Formats: sequence, structure tokens, C-alpha cells
Amino acid sequence: MAACSFRRSIASQLSKVLDLPPENLIKSISAVPVSKKRRVADFQLSIASVTEDNSRDCLAPDLHLQAQKLAEGTVLRQVLKDGSEYGVKSELFSTVPKQKAVIEFSSPNIAKKFHIGHLRSTIVGNFIANLKVALGHEVIRMNYLGDWGMQFGLLGVGFQLFGNKEKLKTSPLQHLFEVYVQINKAAEDENTKKLAKDFFRKLEEHDEQTLSLWKQFRDFSIDEYIRIYKRLGVHFDEYSGESFYQEKSKEVLKMLENKGLLQKTIKGTGIVDLSEKKDLSSFSTVMRSDGTSLYITRDLAAAIDRMNKHNCDTMIYVTDKSQSNHFQQLFQILKLMGYDWVERCQHVSFGLVQGMKTRRGEVIFLEDVLNEVRSRMLENMASTKTTKEIEDPMETAEKVGLAALIIQDFQGLLSSDYQFSWDRALQSRGDTGVFLQYTHARLHSLEQMHGNEQLTDINVACLQEPDAISVLQHLLRYDEVLYRSSQDLQPKHIVSYLLTLSHLAAVAHKTLPVKGSTPELAQARLCLFQAARSVLANGMKLLGITPVTQM
Repeated sequence: MAACSFRRSIASQLSKVLDLPPENLIKSISAVPVSKKRRVADFQLSIASVTEDNSRDCLAPDLHLQAQKLAEGTVLRQVLKDGSEYGVKSELFSTVPKQKAVIEFSSPNIAKKFHIGHLRSTIVGNFIANLKVALGHEVIRMNYLGDWGMQFGLLGVGFQLFGNKEKLKTSPLQHLFEVYVQINKAAEDENTKKLAKDFFRKLEEHDEQTLSLWKQFRDFSIDEYIRIYKRLGVHFDEYSGESFYQEKSKEVLKMLENKGLLQKTIKGTGIVDLSEKKDLSSFSTVMRSDGTSLYITRDLAAAIDRMNKHNCDTMIYVTDKSQSNHFQQLFQILKLMGYDWVERCQHVSFGLVQGMKTRRGEVIFLEDVLNEVRSRMLENMASTKTTKEIEDPMETAEKVGLAALIIQDFQGLLSSDYQFSWDRALQSRGDTGVFLQYTHARLHSLEQMHGNEQLTDINVACLQEPDAISVLQHLLRYDEVLYRSSQDLQPKHIVSYLLTLSHLAAVAHKTLPVKGSTPELAQARLCLFQAARSVLANGMKLLGITPVTQM
């Protein structure tokens, strides 16, 4: 029973006092955010909107008090009863239809090493998928690999000139990247350009030897991606790729031609006019002069195929904002082709990460960053006394380090660029992922210290202190925060909520001791901390963070 259900419960009990139908009261009750400056009730009751009779105003203080007590009396039991479903069972979501969503995210290019730009797409897409699954939607997580196109012509020629089969097996992404850098230097030569075009044409014509080499690039790369995704705690239901749509893109070109949408330029390239006045002031190129497909042609084929295959209610593409124009054109062409479902397609864009360098200061690859954040966390943990007791410091450092990266990334609007700072991300105090993990570990340790028992008969009336009330008030708002994030797909609402919860819980942990209190008070306080830890863990998991129990 989250905030919306609390309103119903409070309304039903207050209706007995006021002798009014509960329906008249529900709309007058609203949850109040925690305020650091002043202590307020969990719920406000607008007395004026309840009745026109001003003589009833004298009831206001009494009603506020009753509303507060009723809410506090149920929130802890509800958090512990609902467990991981607390908040998502709220009546706020009762009118939201359960949907089927295809979410395309991460989508690295096989010809290039998995670089830091893919981190944002990976963690943002993972968050959206986690949130939708938690809310009961059916989700297909799709990784659409950049595994086709002219760059493979270059890479194929590069591998024939500079490649090493052993290096390809042991370190495919690194080796292909090195080959790609070498061949790009040579690509200014006209002969190399011609060889690259020939290689790609052979690929499109399904030449056996050329396809075999390309398939090795793809298979070795996917194996390495899966290893990196495992470190990020991310999985995919489908690995798709541009190569799947090379044949289908020819069908798309035929469809465009049949609908009178495909035009040829003097150079022989195929274009689609996107201008309102049909004066070619805005157009999209969908075919090269030699008839080979382009990125957008393959994306058109992929969108049509996915919708036919999955018949989903929504299709979400998670990429950086530099691709906004591409998706605008993609959706426009689909609309011109008569596909009404394009209204259900959405591009979730994000800004760039600036200033992320490792200690070596070289080109940033995702794995270098994951290794760096883990080693820095290990150093920080080694300087504290408790680390010696941790069973697997390396794994803990990995999880805490990832939390640091995710929280720094998710604090602002996704569309904003942001300046990355190692020092800020790894601080153990303040608004950081490290602080969230530290708070979770402390609260877990408190539960273990007191037997980890399931609490039943709690007397919530014991929790009178302002610091306890603040935590209770904040727990009541969890469903509203989830609802906001589900509407705009921005993780920042949940991040802000969890950071505030951690700060409130940290203060309460200092001022409300469990040890040495009367059994009744100790039980109530322990229950309060259990509830805070449970909601903290739920929210962290939605963001893609695995909560640690030791630090």
C-alpha cells in the first residue's frame, strides 16, 4: 500500500470521524515531501475542499494528526509485506495498461572497440528495461550491433594487410581496433578505398570467404561483449544487427519505389523527399549509387521486422543526442510508408560524458574505466579497517565502483552533457553511489547484529522522534517518484529520492539507537531501518546497481 493506497485507507477512517463518504476525502489528501527546514505531517488534508461549512475548520489540527498517525501506522508493515513490490503495487499504476516494449540499447560497432560512449546507452537502456519489468510490462532487451556497412570493407582489407588470427582470438576488440586505426591511415590512398568498396560489395553478394572472415569478427566480438556486460550486470534477450537486414533493406527500397517515395539523383543515389512542400529542401539518402544499402535503410527494415515479429506497444531507441536527426528521419519515412505504429516509437536521447580519462590518459574504452573504478575503490577500501573482513574485496569494489559511475551519470537530465570527475564520483560522503552502498551495508549490518528476525508486532507509536518521522514521511513518497520516472523515463527522480533516503537514514542511525532501548522501542526502530534498507535496495536495483552487504 503506497501513497495512493494510504490516501484511501486514511480517507476511509477519517470518513467515520467526519461522517462524510471516503470518496469526498481522497482528492483532498496529498503526500508532502520531506522538508529539512520544517517538520510537517506525512499527508495534508485540505479542509476547505472537504466541506463548505467553515465551522468545521476547528477540526483541522486534529484531522492532520489523525491522518499522520494512520499513515505512519501502516507504512512500515506495508514495506516489509510487499518487499520488492513496495511502490509498484500503488494505485497510481492501476490505470496504466501493461504493455509490451522492445528496448534497443548499447548497440556497439564491431569494427570499433566498446568505448565509453556506449556506457551511457547501456546503463540508461538497462534502467528503462528494469523499471518497465518492475511495473509488470513485458520487455525485450535488444542489442542492435553495428555489424555491417562500408567500415567492414575497410576492416576486411585492413585485416588482410595487418591482421593476426591469434590476436583476433585472444583479444578481438583490441585487435580489430588496432587494425581499424592502421587501415584508416592508409585509406587516403585511392587503391585502398577501391579495395574496401570491393570487399563490402563481396559481403553484400554473400561471397563465402569474405562472409567467413566477417563472421569471425562478429562471433569473437559478441563473446567479449557478453563478458563486459556481465561486469555491468546487464543482459540482452536478443542480439540483432544491421547484417540481419541487408536483404530486407532491398525489399524496403522496392516498397519505397512502389509507393512513389524513392527518387534518384543525377549521381544515382536514392533519396526520399521529407520536405512539406515537396521541394527537396529536406531529404534522406537511402541508397548508394552502386545500389548498396545505408544505415537508415537497414534501420527501416529492422523497425518493420521487429513490429511484425513482436507486435509491441512501444519501441524505444536509446542513443546519444547526435542521432536525433537520424531518428527523426527514420520515423518520418515510416510514416510516409503508411506505418501508423510509428507513433509508438520513441528515441530516448542522452548527452555526452566529458573529461573521463584513466590515469594513463589514453583513449577511453569501457573496460579501462571499469578496471580503473574497481582499482580506485580497492585503494579506498584498503584504507578502512572493515575491508579486511570482506569475503571478496574485488567483487565489492566492482559493485561499489559501478554504483559510483551510475549515480554520477543519472543525477541530471539525460539529455544534458556532464563533466565526469573521479574524485567526486568516489567520495564516500555526499550525493554519490558510494554513499548509497555504504548506507545499505550499514543498515544490513545493523539487521544482522540484531538477529535478522522478521518483525511482527510493531508498536509504531514508539517512533515519535523527528528523525524517525522524516524517514517514515519519505518512505510514503516512493510510489510517486516511481510514477514520475515511469512517465518521463528519467532516472534522476529515483536517484534524488534514494540519496535523500540515505541521508535521512544515516541521521536516524546516529540518533535512534537500537541497542540499549526497551524491547518495544528497539523493535520499532529496527523495523524502521529494515524498511529504509529494503526501499533503498529496490531503488538501487532499478538503477542497475547491485547493493552490497559489506564495505
